[in-house]
Amino acid sequence: MKTNREIEEKLASLPKSPGIYQFKDEKGTVIYVGKAINLRSRVMSYFREKVDSPKTAALVKKIADLDVIVTENEIEALVLENNLIKQFSPRYNVLLKDGKSYPYIRVTNEPYPQVFATRDIVRDGSKYFGPYTDVKSMRQSLRMINKIFKIRSCKYYIDDNVIRAGKIKVCLDYHIKKCDGPCEGLISEKDYGEMLNHVVQVLRGKTDELISKLESEMNSAAENLEFEKAAEIRDKIDKLKVYTSKQKVVSVDNEDRDIISVAGEDKDAACTILNIRSGKLVGKKQLKLSVNLKQNESEIISEALRFYYSEFVDIPHEILLEKKPDNEEMLAKWLNSKSERKVKFVIPKREGEKKSLLRMCRQNAILTLKDIQLQRMKKEGDIPHVITALKRDLHLKKPPVKIECFDISNIQGADTVASMVVFVNGKPKKSLYRKFIIKSVSGPDDFASMEEVIERRYSRLVKENQPFPDLIMVDGGKGQLSSAVKILKNLGVKNQEIIGLAKRLEEVYLPGISDPQSIPKTSSSLKLLQHVRDEAHRFAITFHRQRRSKRTLTSELLEIKGVGKKIAEKLLTHFNSIDEIRKADINELAEVIGKAKAQLVFDYYRNNQKK
Repeated sequence: MKTNREIEEKLASLPKSPGIYQFKDEKGTVIYVGKAINLRSRVMSYFREKVDSPKTAALVKKIADLDVIVTENEIEALVLENNLIKQFSPRYNVLLKDGKSYPYIRVTNEPYPQVFATRDIVRDGSKYFGPYTDVKSMRQSLRMINKIFKIRSCKYYIDDNVIRAGKIKVCLDYHIKKCDGPCEGLISEKDYGEMLNHVVQVLRGKTDELISKLESEMNSAAENLEFEKAAEIRDKIDKLKVYTSKQKVVSVDNEDRDIISVAGEDKDAACTILNIRSGKLVGKKQLKLSVNLKQNESEIISEALRFYYSEFVDIPHEILLEKKPDNEEMLAKWLNSKSERKVKFVIPKREGEKKSLLRMCRQNAILTLKDIQLQRMKKEGDIPHVITALKRDLHLKKPPVKIECFDISNIQGADTVASMVVFVNGKPKKSLYRKFIIKSVSGPDDFASMEEVIERRYSRLVKENQPFPDLIMVDGGKGQLSSAVKILKNLGVKNQEIIGLAKRLEEVYLPGISDPQSIPKTSSSLKLLQHVRDEAHRFAITFHRQRRSKRTLTSELLEIKGVGKKIAEKLLTHFNSIDEIRKADINELAEVIGKAKAQLVFDYYRNNQKK
């Protein structure tokens, strides 16, 4: 890989320390930020003669300059990388799709804390819960908290000095029993703080634990003849039970865990995080990610983990994943440093509850991805996403809106036929389907048969100056594709997009390339190609069966003395079956083949019936 002199000098002086590196383009714009345990080794790997992926090749072509920042350790490098990605939004990094930040519920750090929604993170010791990717869900949580707990709604700073000075008076909330009046010292800082601890427990999904604690307090109050206090606690418990009853129980082991799954295609990826606390589903988060170059699933999972846990997020003991994330050890160390307890990644291998939860999570991620694609379709116009995905995966010059696919069908070379099916915008257009009876080939020769049908189809288009489809597809591997390409070349057709799809391993072949193209098995574009190929095969098989059946019936008619092949075919074309011919009267037969021949057929079947 060629590099300019300035980059070569920087590469030569790179340290072997941990840190981050920034690649810049000719305009000085940061296009990629990465981290490394060993900066020299990692950065040098981008400039090897053989790059390890198309992503790296595309990135390196754009690099005009690079900067590095040395850190104390790999955890510092990871945190710094996170911050720089947020700051610069580099083109070749995985990015959060939403331009805005997600909201949190903030519990302020003051003697009488406030509880409210915010998008601004103030690092003053306040507690934050979220992020809430569903604003409606966050507002419901706040309404529920304000209904159960007497949290003050005013924005004043309140402490003992403010209370003694009498600067603030109780408002309507106090009189309608929605606030206990901390502004006038009507509730102690200790009691208010205890109530806030209950709010925090609810926000952390520990509602069952809180209910147990409140039941003990209620019983204690009742024993001390504090019946009014006990009734108030009872009302809280009832409301909390209604709230927790709406939370779905998904795990019998009462463990705290997050379940994370991603689904991606093209430049879009979706990540779903299910928050399980004490065995109950207490929250669902959806991250929409932008992937500008092909990333494998482990890379996307790694980036999603960093996006989600980078801010004030409750980190559980266990995180369920479908695959190990990139930089697994570094991520685990980072999460451990942020959490109060050791965090472990779990990738379930056996069928069971955890596998089932992951499947549920993945289905949610797929639904979110489809929603992203639907929104993209609306922006891009009427071309379905699967067509643009096929254009990308096959490196076509334009979207393959119209696809024509060919298949050959025969049994041991007999009754060889071909089918052509047409798909427009990813949907079958049956009015454009065509059938071909192979005439020039004897015996089982799929290559020669493909040559004949391609020549017959496209010589007519050339002669009539008709437009060609955006993509021609043949059912088969390199052999069938070569046969089709040869005929197109003979017809003088240039720059036509054409592929072959082999059945055995679902391999896609392009002209002049010996190795099959690598299309992800889960890609919607490969599924479309399979659908088109299967439809062509179905159509060819159906036509072949009809031909074989017709040949069998024709043989019976040829047993009639004086009836030849043309007469037999006329009869079958008109009456469709031997049974209908047998039932026809002399006049009906004569209308099709004339009186003389009709008499022969009529007499043949009348005599056979008598026998």
